[in-house]
Amino acid sequence: MPRTLQDVTTGVFRAHWFVVPFQVIAVTIVFAALAGPILGLFGFDWVLMMTVGVVFGSLAYCLPAWWYATFGLRGDHLVVHSGLVLRGSREIPLSRLQAVDVVRPLLMQVFGLAELRVELAGGDGSVVRLRCLRHDLAERLRVAVLAHAAGLPGRAPEAPEWPFYRLPFPLLLGALLFRVPVLLAFVALLMLLTAGVVFGEPGVFGAVVPLVLGLLGHFWGPLTRYTDFYASTSGDGLRLRYGMFQRRMQTVPPGRVQAVRVVEPLLWRALGVARVEANVAGYAGARQGDSATLLPVAPRSRAFALVNEVFPDSDAVSVPLASGGGLHHSDAGADEHLFVTTHGLFCRVTDVVPVERVQALRLAEGPLTRFTGRLTVGADTPPGPADGRAYGLESGHARSVLDALVAHGRRARNPDAGTERWATRATLTRGRHDPRSP
Repeated sequence: MPRTLQDVTTGVFRAHWFVVPFQVIAVTIVFAALAGPILGLFGFDWVLMMTVGVVFGSLAYCLPAWWYATFGLRGDHLVVHSGLVLRGSREIPLSRLQAVDVVRPLLMQVFGLAELRVELAGGDGSVVRLRCLRHDLAERLRVAVLAHAAGLPGRAPEAPEWPFYRLPFPLLLGALLFRVPVLLAFVALLMLLTAGVVFGEPGVFGAVVPLVLGLLGHFWGPLTRYTDFYASTSGDGLRLRYGMFQRRMQTVPPGRVQAVRVVEPLLWRALGVARVEANVAGYAGARQGDSATLLPVAPRSRAFALVNEVFPDSDAVSVPLASGGGLHHSDAGADEHLFVTTHGLFCRVTDVVPVERVQALRLAEGPLTRFTGRLTVGADTPPGPADGRAYGLESGHARSVLDALVAHGRRARNPDAGTERWATRATLTRGRHDPRSP
């Protein structure tokens, strides 16, 4: 008989009980590794007695700590209780949700567990991590959290999704290999190994270690992270699934992407592919770097199609760009929806910022550019890979771009068009209507 699923909108939940023995085992191993050699001088009996004491002591703490650490949905708020000695409670309004991820490291996959991460605006301390949940519970909570954030009842069904792009593994493998740093490091590694063997100089092999580590970081890391990458769109925003050893499902709701960067390295241009990165409100610090990539590698046409998907009613390719002139200057332009800049000779970078989400505008002149009459136009956005700045523009062009951004921004901003409760807001126009909304 199938197990009856508890209603996630009303129940009180805890992490899976497996977390208790795991914590006890971890504490015992650390104790044995650090204190074991010292206690061994007093004999095996002392080691055994102290180890048993650590096991029962950690169990006496971890078990009630697990029992008192609860969480649940109360209306459109997520309430989290934690701590045993120092009790703490957090009440998170889901209308301020920025992103929600379901992460499954390899060990959690073995035991059918997952971690739910709820990202909020507010910096490094804003993320809420619900660890060691049953996978089905994490998925149902993700759906309920997104429904509340959209302004719908928590029992609303999950919004349907439409396939957008699946990354072929040969393309990912070839794109990671077809990069200048990887190719140069591989050639240098072969030269060092050849020199060490031919001339019999073992000291050469000392330089092999950093090269191997560099290759692992620039090749093996992205390969395992973005294997089986799949992107889809839905009424709840952009959904990304990827990972070899750590499976992750990332959901970015509508309106949370503040700026986008399309990166086309020199060798990738020969393949006609690009990488898409984004400034996502709510991600900060290391989480910004881990979650900024929307497409690790894709055909250039699909990359700009994704830009148009996250910024509805716009077309980044059609924005007219005026050349800044020179190798180190930007091409920049703006229309009623987007501010677009392009720069880079060897690695071409295109930054796209929606004008209604620009937080501030600036016109900068450096000590050297003052003599050339060149200015920098900057559109401030939340932290992330896209900086929204156009460098080295002729003064008249820079001021015309700034004036256009001011005018377009005034017309584009709508005080009622915030990013909260996107499914019930009539001012947000999208190509697809969320079928869950009333």
